[in-house]
Amino acid sequence: MKFTHIAALCALSTAATFTQAAPVWQDFSITGLYGENYAHPVGMVDDLEQTTITAEYAAGLKYGDFFAFADRTNNDLSGNETYFEVAPRLSLGAVSGQKLAVGPIKDVLIATTWEGGEGFNNYLYGIGFALDIPYTQYANINFYKVENDGQEDDYQMTITYAVPFKIGSEEFLADAFLDWSTAEDDHASELNWTTQYKWNAGKHISPNTRLYVGIEHSVWNNKFGIKGVDQNDVSALVKYHF
Repeated sequence: MKFTHIAALCALSTAATFTQAAPVWQDFSITGLYGENYAHPVGMVDDLEQTTITAEYAAGLKYGDFFAFADRTNNDLSGNETYFEVAPRLSLGAVSGQKLAVGPIKDVLIATTWEGGEGFNNYLYGIGFALDIPYTQYANINFYKVENDGQEDDYQMTITYAVPFKIGSEEFLADAFLDWSTAEDDHASELNWTTQYKWNAGKHISPNTRLYVGIEHSVWNNKFGIKGVDQNDVSALVKYHF
């Protein structure tokens, strides 16, 4: 096992250990997606139908934050597949007891992620920044070194944000992630920008019901690191927060 692989595992373990505390807040949700323009490297097609069920958990903790999700799809590389990510972050401000805010940066964190799927595990470790951006519910940017399983290691930048807004009395939320990774000898650079645009239909059932309907727009260039496999898909979305 390479030294950097061991370092990645240690970073994940350390962040997970320090963030294991009673949540300051937490959220669990289930999402259903259906789209018809998914790209697939087999045959280089970009018009496959796909259904995805996603379970997500997010929490704010005393010493950091935690996010995890699992996707179950019916139309991935080997047919029905499950893909997951587990991403604890350790707040250096909380651990040190010092305020690390400067400009739009409100905290600095050790950022780690474990990506897993059918026959592979990738380990990401690096530095993250929690940002204070006007009109956003949250905004983050992480910079990772990536220990890839099955292809050359690379580097990745991940941006996440959420923007709530209203039209009249109706409540909406636009949230997104953007992953960009570097090209290496055996794979192309990837860019995956996925945005969900959601209407809070649940408030018409009861004040505490969080049922969202809307769309997910996915722009994924060089999908799976394969040059020329580009996806531009709009999927129908239903999301329920427990």
